[in-house]
Amino acid sequence: MSASAAKVSKKELNSNHDGADETSEKEQQEAIEHIDEVQNEIDRLNEQASEEILKVEQKYNKLRQPFFQKRSELIAKIPNFWVTTFVNHPQVSALLGEEDEEALHYLSRVEVTEFEDIKSGYRIDFYFDENPYFENKVLSKEFHLNESGDPSSKSTEIKWKSGKDLTKRSSQTQNKAGRKRQHEEPESFFTWFTDHADAGADELGEVIKDDIWPNPLQYYLVPDMDDEEGEGEEDEEDEEGLEDIDEEGDEDGEEEDDDDDAEDAEDDDGDDD
Repeated sequence: MSASAAKVSKKELNSNHDGADETSEKEQQEAIEHIDEVQNEIDRLNEQASEEILKVEQKYNKLRQPFFQKRSELIAKIPNFWVTTFVNHPQVSALLGEEDEEALHYLSRVEVTEFEDIKSGYRIDFYFDENPYFENKVLSKEFHLNESGDPSSKSTEIKWKSGKDLTKRSSQTQNKAGRKRQHEEPESFFTWFTDHADAGADELGEVIKDDIWPNPLQYYLVPDMDDEEGEGEEDEEDEEGLEDIDEEGDEDGEEEDDDDDAEDAEDDDGDDD
């Protein structure tokens, strides 16, 4: 092959390669456009599914209300149901100081109400009997999502009785304790009613709404770990006692056997004589 022929062949190969690249890029672009179209259809179906799911949630939310009401009536027959439930819940109990627990002994009812469209927010109501801490019969906290999706919250102003403001007492206790020891009591549970800094990430509100409210009985019935440990220690002591009795029994048995052997030996000596 001549040098000129070789050059022509090389040009043709390069030309064919460039054409293949152009075809490949065109196919890729078309594929991307088709993927985008398919993805739009998927998104449309997801939006439709969300609307259908919301309708189902709204329907069953209404159907659940009579059962929630009946449950509240039954819970009212059990003293200290709600304070026990909160104390037994690992996340809520971490927020409770001793005086918070005392105040929550007057808590008679808790209600969680999701707004009719569900997605715009919910309200938690705490009903209290007459108590030495505050005048309010009901303390509420509401969580809202506005049209733009921005979260916000608002709550009842607590009307503390003189010298009984647990939120101030908690702060003072922490300041004094900080000078003396590293361990500090948690902030008062009731500071939650004044905390609106991050309504979109209110862990306590979410825990009460999504974890406790659907089935509070499971937390009320959580066994007391101290009682369990005490029972375990008693069982161990009982087992040790039984082992000691068995060992003593074995020792007594061995002594009796030795005595019998000695008596038999004496009898044999007598017979020989």
